Amino acid sequence: MPVPELVVLDVKETLSDLEPLRIRFTDVGAPAHLLETWFAGTLRDGFALAAAGSARTFAVVSPAVLTGLLSHVGALTVPVGDAVATVLDGVKALDVHPDVPTGLRLLASAGVRIVTLTNGSLPQSEKLLERAGVADLVDQRLSVDDAGRWKPHPNAYRYAAEQCTVPLESCAMVAVHPWDLNGASAVNMTTGWIDRHGTPWPDVFTAPDVFGSTLGEVAHGLLTQ
Repeated sequence: MPVPELVVLDVKETLSDLEPLRIRFTDVGAPAHLLETWFAGTLRDGFALAAAGSARTFAVVSPAVLTGLLSHVGALTVPVGDAVATVLDGVKALDVHPDVPTGLRLLASAGVRIVTLTNGSLPQSEKLLERAGVADLVDQRLSVDDAGRWKPHPNAYRYAAEQCTVPLESCAMVAVHPWDLNGASAVNMTTGWIDRHGTPWPDVFTAPDVFGSTLGEVAHGLLTQ
């Protein structure tokens, strides 16, 4: 496996740590586990739109899913609209996982181009990198909003490669999400899986080319395989 010319990084959960949002759910009287339910529901609806040949932005889909979930919570301490705003305001203040800066610097020092490709908001991705002090290491910040389809639709990966004028075969996709890497593998990208929680890889998906528990470990694998 040759060293990739371009590394494409997912953002939500791969770079950004969603865990601080959990307390925002409990602060408004919602169960803490709704964090996972909300994020999974947002992805589900985004995927469904992509499969049907259309798209809506993360900024539209995520509050719609969250409103539906919180509307069924009887113990909310504030109105539903205020609860939604409290949770989503927290998204704007998220930080990267502690391993991210080291991994980015390892890739950059090897001369590999780095871009981000998110199903979420482009401005939020940019602010996330700026807060971490690593924005200068990332060549471009891309969003599927401009691709017209959410990942894992093939058009999203093709859009990133075209924007960077790099063949898909010379690109690597790095993410914590097996579904994302399976989609990238289907268009002949190299794949790197960050498995921070020691979970088994789903057998229904094509196995990743490289895996590790941190971005640094995955970066090392991409650079040395």
